[in-house]
Amino acid sequence: MRTAASADLVRRMEDRIFHIAREEEIVKGEVTDVYFIRTVEVLKAAGLDNVRVRAEFHVASLPRGYRWAVYAGLREVLNLVLRAGLRVSVYSLPEGTIFFEDEPLLVIEGRYVDFAVYETPILGILRHYTSVATKAARIRKAAGDRTVLFFGARAVHPAIQPMVDRAAYIGGCDAVANVLGARLLGKEPVGTMPHALMIIFRQAVGDHTLAWAWFDRALPDAVPRIVLVDTFYDEREETYLAVRLLKEKLRGVRLDTPGSRRGNMRKIVKEVKWLLKLINREDVKIVVSGGLDEESIRELRELVDVFGVGTTIAFPPSVDISMDIVEIYDDASGTWVPITKRGKLPGFKQVYRCIEEMKDEVVPYHDKPTMRCRDGREPVPLLEKYVEDGKLVRDLPSDDDVRRYVLEQLKNVDL
Repeated sequence: MRTAASADLVRRMEDRIFHIAREEEIVKGEVTDVYFIRTVEVLKAAGLDNVRVRAEFHVASLPRGYRWAVYAGLREVLNLVLRAGLRVSVYSLPEGTIFFEDEPLLVIEGRYVDFAVYETPILGILRHYTSVATKAARIRKAAGDRTVLFFGARAVHPAIQPMVDRAAYIGGCDAVANVLGARLLGKEPVGTMPHALMIIFRQAVGDHTLAWAWFDRALPDAVPRIVLVDTFYDEREETYLAVRLLKEKLRGVRLDTPGSRRGNMRKIVKEVKWLLKLINREDVKIVVSGGLDEESIRELRELVDVFGVGTTIAFPPSVDISMDIVEIYDDASGTWVPITKRGKLPGFKQVYRCIEEMKDEVVPYHDKPTMRCRDGREPVPLLEKYVEDGKLVRDLPSDDDVRRYVLEQLKNVDL
C-alpha cells in the first residue's frame, strides 16, 4: 500500500530515475546552499548588489601525512562559469599543478551577487577532483615505473564515474576500466575478468579453467590474455594451469585474493614469479589488485608489473578547499582593499615557483618574489588569467597534457 510519503517521493522523482542533478540545474545555480540565495536577496535589498570582490580558493591544511596535492577540476569550473554566463574574471593555477598549503588556487573577480550561489558547486568540483587526482598521483609516485590501472568505477555513483575516471587519469593512472569514462577520455578501457566467470564455468561445466579457454576463443586478439588465478586453487597452482592451457597466448595473471585470505601477498607473488621462472615464462606479467594503497604498492613494486587500484583512489582523504573574500573594490578611491575574516591572509596573491626545486613563495599579486632558484633561473608565476569579463582568454590543455604536467612535477616531490 502506497503511503503519503512514498507517493510524494514518486511525484518528486517522476521526471528522473536517479537522485542526481542535471547539467542545466547546476548551470542555473540550483545545487547551492540556501544561505547563498538568502545572502544575495539581502545584498540586493540593501542596495549592495554592485559590490565587487576578489574571492580566493585555497587549502589551509592538507590531509594527515600529505605534503602536497594535485589541483584538478579547473576545466569543469570554467565550463560552469562560461555556460552560466557569469560576468566575472577568473585567475587560476594551471590544472594539474602540484600545490602546497596556504597557496591561492583560483580567484574569482566580479560582483559578488553574480557568483555567490556558485561557491557550492565550484567547491564541490574542485574538492572532489583534487582529492581523487591527488590520491592517484600518490599511487603513481609509489608505483614508480610500474603500470597503474584505475578499477574504481564500482566505488562511486554511476552518474559521476566518468568524472572520477578523468581525475584518476590526469592524476597519473595509465588507464581506466570504465567503458564510458574511457570513451570520454578518448582511450580504450582496460580490464581482465571477474571471479563470476570462473564460478559459472565451474558449476555449469565442472571446470573453471575452461573460462580462460573460452575467454581466448570469444574475444578479439587485441584483448590481452590476462587471467584471474585465485578463484578456487592456490595462486601458484592456477598460474601453472593457465600457462598449460593458454601457452604462448598468456600475457599475464591477476592476483586479486581478498584480504581475509591473502596472507603475505609479497610471498604469494614471489611464489608465482618463481614458478614462471622455472617454466621459462618470465614474460608473463603479474597484475595485483584489491585493497592497494601507497604502502602496499611500495612493498610489491619490485615484483609486480601492473597494479589495479580502485577504492583507495575513488574514496581518498578529502583535500579541503575553501573560498574566502580577500579584497573588496572601493568605488570612492578606485582601489582594491585587502580584507578577509580572521585566520586568513587578505589580499590578491601570486604564487612563484622554482620549478626544479618545487619551492614556492606567495606574495601580494603585484610584488616580485624575494627567493632565488638554485639553477639561476627566475621564479615562475603560476597564477594565470583564464576568464576576463565572462570570456575565455586562454587555451585549455588536453587531458593528456595535464597528465604529462603532473608526471613531470612528480619527479621533483616525495611522498
